[in-house]
Amino acid sequence: MKTDTLFTKPISKQFEFDADVAAVFDDMLMRSVPFYKESQSLTRRFALNALSEGGIVYDLGCSTASLLLEIERSLEKKEDVRLVGIDNSPAMIEHARKKIEVYGSTIELYEGDILQFPYERAQVIISNYTLQFIRPMVRDTLVRTINDALAEGGVFIFSEKVVSEDPKLNKELIDCYYDFKKVQGYSEYEIVQKREALENVLIPYTMNENIQMVKKSGFKTCELLFRWANFATFIAIK
Repeated sequence: MKTDTLFTKPISKQFEFDADVAAVFDDMLMRSVPFYKESQSLTRRFALNALSEGGIVYDLGCSTASLLLEIERSLEKKEDVRLVGIDNSPAMIEHARKKIEVYGSTIELYEGDILQFPYERAQVIISNYTLQFIRPMVRDTLVRTINDALAEGGVFIFSEKVVSEDPKLNKELIDCYYDFKKVQGYSEYEIVQKREALENVLIPYTMNENIQMVKKSGFKTCELLFRWANFATFIAIK
């Protein structure tokens, strides 16, 4: 796994999921998302709970397909399950293809727009830190599309960076997160550089805004599975 040193030099553009990011993305996730393994483990567990023989799982913004590979390893006797990853970054899909080839995986990968993808009826749809990169004016549309694609009783599991409704608390949450990144080996300079690169690219909602968005889109239930400071994992049931 290549180490993330992307922001040790001055940024020249806004953040994007290009070849440079794809090359270090697995390390970036592990060092930038608090309790990443634990939240992914929860996602895998609840996805498997909702999955039965012949079911379909979609991972929207699958990046390098790490989560789908973990789900595949845990399938046990569930047969004819389809695991499908979609990402609009050619570089991410390229890295994911290399991974699934090494592991002899049957995961299906598609380079495409998750807003326009021709979904089949699914039991599970996953979106990890993807909605926050979708412009608010179309984010609701995507969640309605996800609801429409799920079978009755299907689950939507998603993780997002969240903001607090209280400005003072929000500042404290950000400070807490930056301290976490420093412990992971990122310098103050790297933290500032990445923050500037993500400005107006990553647009987070509050926890309640995420839950209300999902419920307005037709889901009967949406609850918090996990939260650490300003990172949260939700589960919604159709």
